[in-house]
Amino acid sequence: MRVRSQVQLGFAAMVLISALVLAGCPKRPEVIQAAPAPAGPAAAAVPAPPPAAVAPAPAPAPEPPKVVEIPVAPAPAPAPAPVAPPAPAPPPAPAPAPLKDVFFDYDKASIRDDQKAALNDNAGWLKGNTGAKVLLEGHCDERGTAEYNLALGERRAKAVKDYLVAAGVAADRVSTISYGKERPFVLGHDESAWKWNRRGHFVLQGR
Repeated sequence: MRVRSQVQLGFAAMVLISALVLAGCPKRPEVIQAAPAPAGPAAAAVPAPPPAAVAPAPAPAPEPPKVVEIPVAPAPAPAPAPVAPPAPAPPPAPAPAPLKDVFFDYDKASIRDDQKAALNDNAGWLKGNTGAKVLLEGHCDERGTAEYNLALGERRAKAVKDYLVAAGVAADRVSTISYGKERPFVLGHDESAWKWNRRGHFVLQGR
């Protein structure tokens, strides 16, 4: 009996010591090891995790409306501007009559010898142009009175007419007028101007 009691006491002491030791030490966390995945056909039986949710693709942007080009008929070409017909060419100017002035000495109305050739040319032209008429103007230089020069100019014009009539020109084709000193041909106050103003001037009236 004594031996059994001692054994029980010793066992109890050991348990007590063990409890004290365990109570004084911190409890270690339990490590749970995952069981390895079974190989072979058993692995296929494990369902695969569901696929992650996929965000929906953004809706495509609407296409811009197509512009339909309507063909436009080309504008008609402008009508060419009317071209005015060319203006008719003016008729050629008649050739100037070759009627030459006749010049006189101071205070004289007689035909000078050096002027007869010009008068003969004038008479020949008038006889060749029978439709032409002529006005003979008598002119003087500035010396003398206006009345005297008017009379002198008339005598000079008449002298030229008489010469032409004597050369065969009809008298009714030649008329006369005197301007005296009122229409000088050359302006001046000396003989260089006066000699040109003492003249019988031919003015053609018609052809």
